Amino acid sequence: AGSRGKETGRRAGTGRFCYLCAMEIRKENMDRKPLIFITNDDGIHAKGLETLIEILRPAGRLLVVAPEKGQSGMAHAITMNRPLTLKKIADEADLTVHVCNGTPVDCVKIAFDYLLSGGEYPSLAVSGINHGSNSAINVLYSGTMGAAVEASFYGIPSIGFSILDHAEDADFTTAAHFVPRIVETVVRMQPDM
Repeated sequence: AGSRGKETGRRAGTGRFCYLCAMEIRKENMDRKPLIFITNDDGIHAKGLETLIEILRPAGRLLVVAPEKGQSGMAHAITMNRPLTLKKIADEADLTVHVCNGTPVDCVKIAFDYLLSGGEYPSLAVSGINHGSNSAINVLYSGTMGAAVEASFYGIPSIGFSILDHAEDADFTTAAHFVPRIVETVVRMQPDM
């Protein structure tokens, strides 16, 4: 379901589609919660990220890779002048959290090209919840939206969430009301999720 490699239903080494393989994979995946990738641009300790994890935890198995510090305004930047580091900071039932010293797009790339290489890809990628509006021209500068766009390059349905509040202790009550509805709509629109 939204996965690569074995998950595509292709018979190993032949390049041919195997309907029986695909049916078996779908049957296996129907018994599991979907894998959801989460990142942000406000950093691993941001209240918006904590809120997003709390909201989405019942919906699936969560893989979180977030920047170690705020990366607002990084747009689609990638790190090229220093080594990237990745550290696992939580590994619980249906929740794995990593911190990366790079940009939000680095977090997507390191998740999809390293952590998930050769395995299951997420059914959905979600970035945010950003402290500050990601609307109009701000979409072009936003690390939150840069991460969502990067995940879409991997063929993953992707969403970026934000609120119009820059406060460290922003109120996410309204976002908590709408995020599940939007996620449910996107998931429902995907035929193989």
